[in-house]
Amino acid sequence: MNQTEIISLFTKKTLGLTFVLSAAALAFAQDKVNVTGSVVSKDNQPVPYASVTFVHKTNKALSEGALTDEKGQYVMDITPGNYDITIEAIDYKKGTFNKQIATAGNVGALSIEPEATSTNAKTQDIQGVVITATTKPYKVELDKRTYDPSQDIVSKGGSLQDVLSNVPSVSVDTDGTVSMRGSSNVRFLINGKPSALLGIDDGANALQSIPADQIERIEVITNPSSKFEASGTAGILNIILKKSKKTGFNGSVIGTLGYLPQTNLNTNLSWRKGNFTWFLNGGGGYRESKNTQRNNAYLTTGDFRETHNESISKSKNDNYNATAGLVVDLTEKTSINASGTLRTFDGTNIGNIDYVNYGFDNAITTRNRTSNGTNNNLAFQGDFGLDHKFDDKGQNLALSLSLQSNRSNNDSDIFQTQNNNFDLQNIIGQKTRNKTLIGKADYELPIGENSKLEAGYRIDINANNYQNLVTQSTSSLPFMLYLDDYTYTAKYEEMFNAGYLQFKSKIGKLGYQLGVRNENSRIDIDYLNLANNGKTTVKNYNNLFPSVFLSYEISKDNQFLLNYSRRIDRPRSFFLIPNPSYSDNQNIFDGNIDLNPSYVDSYELGYSISKSKFTINPTLYFRHQTDDVKMITYSQQEPINGVPTTVFHTKPVNIGSDDRFGLDLNFNWDATKWLKFLGNVDLFGYNTKGNYFDPSIMTKAQSFEGNGFAVRARLTSTVKIDKTLSFQFQGFYRGGQKTQSVDRKDMYALNFGASKTIWKGDGTISFNIQDIFNTRAMQSTTYGPDFTRDSYMQWQPRQFALSLTYRFKQGNEKVDQPKRKKDINSNAQGDDQQGPM
Repeated sequence: MNQTEIISLFTKKTLGLTFVLSAAALAFAQDKVNVTGSVVSKDNQPVPYASVTFVHKTNKALSEGALTDEKGQYVMDITPGNYDITIEAIDYKKGTFNKQIATAGNVGALSIEPEATSTNAKTQDIQGVVITATTKPYKVELDKRTYDPSQDIVSKGGSLQDVLSNVPSVSVDTDGTVSMRGSSNVRFLINGKPSALLGIDDGANALQSIPADQIERIEVITNPSSKFEASGTAGILNIILKKSKKTGFNGSVIGTLGYLPQTNLNTNLSWRKGNFTWFLNGGGGYRESKNTQRNNAYLTTGDFRETHNESISKSKNDNYNATAGLVVDLTEKTSINASGTLRTFDGTNIGNIDYVNYGFDNAITTRNRTSNGTNNNLAFQGDFGLDHKFDDKGQNLALSLSLQSNRSNNDSDIFQTQNNNFDLQNIIGQKTRNKTLIGKADYELPIGENSKLEAGYRIDINANNYQNLVTQSTSSLPFMLYLDDYTYTAKYEEMFNAGYLQFKSKIGKLGYQLGVRNENSRIDIDYLNLANNGKTTVKNYNNLFPSVFLSYEISKDNQFLLNYSRRIDRPRSFFLIPNPSYSDNQNIFDGNIDLNPSYVDSYELGYSISKSKFTINPTLYFRHQTDDVKMITYSQQEPINGVPTTVFHTKPVNIGSDDRFGLDLNFNWDATKWLKFLGNVDLFGYNTKGNYFDPSIMTKAQSFEGNGFAVRARLTSTVKIDKTLSFQFQGFYRGGQKTQSVDRKDMYALNFGASKTIWKGDGTISFNIQDIFNTRAMQSTTYGPDFTRDSYMQWQPRQFALSLTYRFKQGNEKVDQPKRKKDINSNAQGDDQQGPM
């Protein structure tokens, strides 16, 4: 039995042991008692939908909360002890009481007084009260799913990339590539807007520079409505950053130590009083990472019959970030908000690539390429907004403006030897600069009791500037000379104008939402290299993007969902700039200035049922994509210091179509009071069509034809030993996929986390291990016209992290109780920074 089989068997046994340990942990459970009670007014009338909070006098971790039902009654399980009880409800004064809970039973009726300015609003119509005493990690709404990372122990002290690795329906490859349902064309938003914090091309460095502890929730929008921008054929991931809803002064600090060496210190502060709120989130850290890549190619033409290379790079980086903002309520109906964010990222990279080439005459050529690189990134974002309520019926206007800037400098000094003798030296300098302006206006108009009309406008203006300098000296030409084909300047400018109109309503149990969005796009590209190979192009697109959402409510928290939307995949600016990469002169990525958008028609049929102990959400989906973008790989004989060498080029092109269909099943289940499961299984089929042939670079066509079936699965089990100690195990599996051009192998990993509440609930200490068995690596085989190449990549090996969190000056939790009846079909959009468009 080989090593891989041993590890696979051991992993399966460990996953089984996880469930055994989870069940055994129940024996350590601390006994609770069931208490009931009611909240009434002074005239002994029930008060529905009041928030009831039991705070333990000596241990805050034992506190519990609940809402009263329509009859003013509540029920909860609590540990015996002395409790301070707080009751809050609309149009009533806050009530405070004290009770000694010794045994199960009814604590009686608690009476609260009405406000002096109380109106005669019908409290029984109030819906949507929110408290944070207990939360579910996964919720289903009409057009999105929401993931709460607060209960995610395995990513504590980590980054956005670690959190995304645990989100249902989302996968993160070892190189930081994020995909949803097998497609990597995912659109990232922060607080509802594209953000300079994620850089120009949403790379892994950006995902690692946003701390997990600053993330409040992640919205997974697999099939966005017309209200959202049309980019991102796989869907949208909306990252909502923390902004406290508590009154008074509140804050938390979390520090992390880990290996591979990493340190992080982050804080979240807020102050809320009267009409004024300010918040400050910030921190920084140090992190080391290791990237291993291997390529083994077997050729039928050229000077070599085999080429083998191994690349190992080690990087160190420092990152700092700070966000400050304020919200001012000018009147009861009008508020303004402003915030600014600054992020820095500085890194160093040491890389080593070893090549071994075998000629058809059995001659062996060895080459070594070492590099020392630096990276400096500075990003800024300023956001401004105004929100106005015309009345209390839901007629609202939201205006926002976002100004963003991102600067990145990358420099590398590369030294290459051949057969242990000096061969050449490269010095590479890459500078990119991005400036973005986003303006939005969103208007909502309720029509009757269940209907709403929404309309909006958005403008995006982006300007990217690229400068790439590549110099080279050789044993025969010792002076540094520019490589003309790879030294260039490029300007990329785009402007999008968009408008949408959306209507939603409900007839009986049937809810519907109809929308259409028009987007006009203009892209200007100006490229020139030192060889005077200039290219200029202007691209104009105007597209309509309709969406239809239907829901049928069988009962409360039990419904069917059917939807359709049309989306666009605009190529990233990096893909459109020719010759952008030269760090490895035998494996080169080339952009394609002629690349066009691809389009997707997406259909979903889902079912959702949510009860107190479980939520199940199976969704059948079908996605048809035209002008699909594929990466072609071809080999060419190119001189490296005068020696003909086989060089592999990778280039994005528009090819044929791609169909994806399958079942995406998400669930969370509180099996007992001490054992919880969160799972995701994606069973999908794929059917890819397309062939590509360019006689100037290829000897025969490269086929992308292929179909098959694949699976992705993730299961997280959380075991609560008591109110202060929890363990978490998480298993991940991604099945292989195969077409005529690429055969991707299976991948799996197992993670572990533990969390202990200390200091009477004010502190938490957490420990986690990412990839226990060091198996998280991508392996694939590429079949080209005249070669076969096996590839292996591991972006980050096994890691450990220990985190300590301290929370101070915890104010009263704000209870969000809207004074109008909740729109059943509404798109809940989060906080006031998040505008969806």
